[in-house]
Amino acid sequence: MPRTALTATTLAVVDMGSNSFRLEVGRVEGDQIYRLDTWRETLRIGAGLDAQGRLTAEARRAALACLARFGERIKGLHPSAVRAVATNTFRVAKNAATFLPQAERALGFPIDVITGYEEARLIYNGVAHVLPASDEPRLVIDIGGGSTEFIIGRGLEAERLESLKIGCVGVTRRFFADGTLSATAFAAADTAARTEVEVIGREFSPEHWRTAYASSGTALALAEILEQNGMSAAGITREGLMRLRKRMIGAGHIRRLRLAALKPERAPVLAGGLAIMAAALAELEVPRINPVGGALRLGVLYDLLGRTIHRDVRTATVEQFLTRYRIDRDHAARVAAMAVALHRRGLPDTDLVALQRLAWAALLHETGFSVSHTGYHKHGAYILEHADMPGFSAHEQRALALLVLGCRGSLAKMAPALADPQFRALLLTLRLAVLFHHARRPIERPRITLAFRPRIRFDVSARWLKKHPLTAYMLAEERAEWTALGYPWLRTPGAPPAGRLPVAAS
Repeated sequence: MPRTALTATTLAVVDMGSNSFRLEVGRVEGDQIYRLDTWRETLRIGAGLDAQGRLTAEARRAALACLARFGERIKGLHPSAVRAVATNTFRVAKNAATFLPQAERALGFPIDVITGYEEARLIYNGVAHVLPASDEPRLVIDIGGGSTEFIIGRGLEAERLESLKIGCVGVTRRFFADGTLSATAFAAADTAARTEVEVIGREFSPEHWRTAYASSGTALALAEILEQNGMSAAGITREGLMRLRKRMIGAGHIRRLRLAALKPERAPVLAGGLAIMAAALAELEVPRINPVGGALRLGVLYDLLGRTIHRDVRTATVEQFLTRYRIDRDHAARVAAMAVALHRRGLPDTDLVALQRLAWAALLHETGFSVSHTGYHKHGAYILEHADMPGFSAHEQRALALLVLGCRGSLAKMAPALADPQFRALLLTLRLAVLFHHARRPIERPRITLAFRPRIRFDVSARWLKKHPLTAYMLAEERAEWTALGYPWLRTPGAPPAGRLPVAAS
């Protein structure tokens, strides 16, 4: 299978959070990343949703301006060395799909809207890289602006992941919108937060972990406030949070709150963050939680590093799917090898990212067999788009799902997507590889002519087709499918026989 050849010395991540946007640039030395530059802008875009759940014009303008500034800093970096991730607000905003192309143009790089589970995995990946090596199970809680992630893991591996749709921006907006800090508001916020956390209480109870850590800006701010104001000797405790809550209620309003270590940009969402943290510690019976750095941005950087040194977590995910959905590995490998070989022949200059996507789609094209042999491509496409696939962005999952959906059957359903020349070439080579292996056994390697520019040119040795009449018939049907949609295959009369296609033998 193809692998990215890039060996990056500088990696960058853009974190489009509900409370703030952050840019972090790291220098790679061996298998370690050292912080080179950071930039943070507090936008509270999670509060920029209108009554219909759409990002307001003001929020969009602020986001685009911020991304343009970030884009200037990372301009010139290889696309494989940069990953921009958008979290909860962009998962729920109803106009996110129309806004994201503008955001990508402002930044100059693609933006991945990651799922809550992927966010949790990346958070743990970052935290695990700053904690001492240990085989003991560890709990990590990360309170973001729009969601809160809970993870239990050992060493560098996350074992249990959960993402709840409560964050410091959302809770503050709901219960402390005008800045009033009353006992009634705190009681209501506490009830709402505990109701959410209660659902995962059994799976994240103390019997499943030994030490608890809290990442994110909210946790670091709470710990510093508690310690510097004499409310907690070290870390975050339930008693310390109760003292802080009492102090805040006594102030009556966020503008009148005076606390050592309370930063102006953190003050507006402090009440919401406190309510969530207190609910999490109470419901999960955590007596003390230790603040820790790392979290999402560092997790993304190490994920990028893994891709450049061939420890791509996506490869492990594909391997897990091959096992979980009982896919015929030998057959899938033959299809993948032929699809990649065909594509390299037709478009020798294809980038490695596209070839990797094609290989993964071929390996997973029979995922839906676990549901039904009839229409398995449709079942497989649904699974690949909606399943939790660590390492894959939502965009990447949709791209894989679309290829699997089109790997067999009528092409009519794929008509809109075929307008993209790259997708058209990927789908054609995948469909051909599936077709040639219809008998699900190793095949005699055919002589093939294939080119995509300026139009599709495809032909197979007449002698080979005579020996394989069923495949010849299927190829004629396939040619008709493409012709009907305006993509005819041109033969190459009189052309010398094509060289042997390098299809891996079983």
